[in-house]
Amino acid sequence: MTGNDISYLLGRIALRDRKAFAELHDRTASKLFGICLRILKDRSEAEEALQDVYVKIWQRADRYVAGNTHPMSWLAAIARNQAIDRIRARRPTALDIEEAYDLADMTVNPEESAVLASEVRRIDNCMNELEPHRASAVRRAYVEGVTYEELADMFGVPLNTMRTWLRRSLLKLRECMNR
Repeated sequence: MTGNDISYLLGRIALRDRKAFAELHDRTASKLFGICLRILKDRSEAEEALQDVYVKIWQRADRYVAGNTHPMSWLAAIARNQAIDRIRARRPTALDIEEAYDLADMTVNPEESAVLASEVRRIDNCMNELEPHRASAVRRAYVEGVTYEELADMFGVPLNTMRTWLRRSLLKLRECMNR
């Protein structure tokens, strides 16, 4: 299945075309399951994660913008993030998350590798626009899985202040990424 085929199906799914959704599932499930399984290392948990992946694809197909990223990379990112979220839910150590990111790095070809590297640079550049302590809080919350309460203690600020920092930081990151 080519990137154009996947992109077309995502467009149809955005319009709530169930047949397109079924076809996308048939053509991509094995690859996305492989991503989940490689990260989670448990077949039943990977199957559950895959179901959640397709729910997100159904809900977010209208957010895919053709030309910004390769459609299979977009789908793989959803699968990778869903699997990592499951690891976070288990209260992992930072090392477990780093291993999951390493396993999830499944660049298939040089083009996808270049696109991914470009996205990583964009994210890093946007993170560098944040104040250092706020960038650190964002990384700890959303990469390491540290709770808001733990972050508030680490940074010596009230819980509501930490929530505000994170919310505003995410808004700045979104704005930066949309430029």
